[in-house]
Amino acid sequence: MSGSRHRDHSTVSRGRGGAGSRRRGCGGRRLRASHHRIAVDHDDISEVHRSGASPGDAADQTAPAQWNPFTRIAFRFCFLYFGLYCLLYPQLLTDLAGWLVPTWSWLPDPSTWQLQLLRPWLRWVGQRVFGADEVPLVRTGGRDQLIYWVLLFCLLVIGLVGTAVWTLLARRREYRQLAGWFFLFIRLCVAGAMMNYGLAKLIPTQMPTPPLSTLITPYGDFTPLDVLWYQVGVSPPYQVMLGAAEVLAGILLFVPRTRMAGALLVAVNMSMVFVLDLCFGVHVRTLSGHLLLMSLVLLAPEARRLADVLFLDRPTGASTAPYPFHTRRSRRIAATAQILLGVWMSTAFLPLSIDYWREQHPPASPVHGIWTVTEFTRDGIDIPPLTTDRTRWRRLVFDEPAWATYQRMDDTLVDVHATIDPETRHLELSRSALLATFTYRHDGTDRLHLDGTVDGYPVTLTLDRVDLNSLPLRDHRFHWIETDDD
Repeated sequence: MSGSRHRDHSTVSRGRGGAGSRRRGCGGRRLRASHHRIAVDHDDISEVHRSGASPGDAADQTAPAQWNPFTRIAFRFCFLYFGLYCLLYPQLLTDLAGWLVPTWSWLPDPSTWQLQLLRPWLRWVGQRVFGADEVPLVRTGGRDQLIYWVLLFCLLVIGLVGTAVWTLLARRREYRQLAGWFFLFIRLCVAGAMMNYGLAKLIPTQMPTPPLSTLITPYGDFTPLDVLWYQVGVSPPYQVMLGAAEVLAGILLFVPRTRMAGALLVAVNMSMVFVLDLCFGVHVRTLSGHLLLMSLVLLAPEARRLADVLFLDRPTGASTAPYPFHTRRSRRIAATAQILLGVWMSTAFLPLSIDYWREQHPPASPVHGIWTVTEFTRDGIDIPPLTTDRTRWRRLVFDEPAWATYQRMDDTLVDVHATIDPETRHLELSRSALLATFTYRHDGTDRLHLDGTVDGYPVTLTLDRVDLNSLPLRDHRFHWIETDDD
C-alpha cells in the first residue's frame, strides 16, 4: 500500500500546472460530466415523449438491457412459430371468440376451420414428405392425429427458414414494440385455453363420474386413459380443485399486473398435464406441450428477475418485459379491455359446462342400477348359470336413460341402446337391430321381473339389485382417522 501511495504522489508531482491547475482540471471534468448527464436525461425525456409516456412513468421503470444476438434470433423464431401456431391451431382462436362461435355456423366445423382451409397443402406435405397415403381430418377425438403433426412440421420449417432470412436481412435490429404485441397475443391465447379447460373441471364434466358398468369391469380391461379419467372422475372435489387452479391461472393472465404469476401457474399446471398425457396416452399432447412452452416463452423476459428472487435471494427492480402500451392511460384502458375479454370468454364457457353437467346427470330411469340375474328362463326351461353359455346373462346395468349394458356369463360386457317407457312399463334393447323387448315390474325396491323376448325366444328374467354402497369405490367416505377398513 505504501508503494502505491508513493507512485500516486510521484505522478501528481510530475503533473504540469501545480495544484491550482489540477483543481481547475477537476472542476472542468465535473462540469463536462454534468453536461453529459443533462444530455442523457434530455434524451431519456425525449424518448419518453416520443412513446407517449410521462417523465414520471419513465422514472418508475428500469432501463431495458439491449438484446444480445441469441435473444434476437430466439424472438424471431418464437414470433413466427408460436404466432402461427396460435393462429392456425384449432381451438385457441375459437376460445378467444367466446360468444361469437355460434355465429360461425356457416363453417362445417367451427373448431377446425383452419385445418379445413389448409388441408390440401397439409395433404400434399403428408404424402410427399412423410409418405402417408392419406391425411384425414377427423373432427372427433384428440389433437395428436397425423394432420396435426404435419401442421406442426410445416410451422417448424417456416419458423426456421423465416428466422434465418429475417436474421440475414435485419441482423442487429430489436423489435420491442412488436415483441410487446406478440407476448400480449400469446398470453391471451394461453389464458383462453386455461379458462376453457379449467371451467370444464371446475364444473366437473371433463372427467365424469365413472358409469356403473365400470364397477363390474375387470381392472385389466381398462386402458391407461380409462384409469386416469376414472381416477379423477371418482372424486369430484379433486377435479374441482384441478379446475380451480387452471381457472386461476387464466384469470391471472388476463390481468396485466399479475401476468407473471399466471404464467408461473400455467407452467406448473401444464407440466403436470403434459406428463399425464404422455404417460397415460391422452391424445392432446401437442396442445398441452405447446401451452407449457408458451408459458415458458412468457416467462423468458422475466428470467433474470425470477432467478434473483427464487435462487439468488437478491432484490429485483421493475419489469422490463416488452409491453405495447406505455402511458398510464393507455395501460389502464388495455388492462380493462383484457379483463373484459376474460369475462366475455368465461361467460361463454360457463353455460356450456352447465349444459354438459345436466346432460351427464339426467333423471334416473325407473330401473336404474346394477341388477344380478338370479333366474333366466328360455322357452319355459330354466337356464343354469354356466360360464360356457354365451346366451345367458349374468348382470344387466341401467345407467344413462338411453343406454344399458348386459354382461354375459363369461363376463363380456355389451353396450346396447335402451328405450324405456315408464307409463307402459315397456323396455327395448337394440344394437344394429332389435335385440330384446320386455315388460318390467318391480317386486319391492330390490327385485325386478322382465318378461319378453331375446333374439326372438320367449324369456323370463328375475333380477336382484346390487347394493352400490357395498362397493368400496362408491362407499368411500372422507375421515381424518385411519380405520381398519382403510
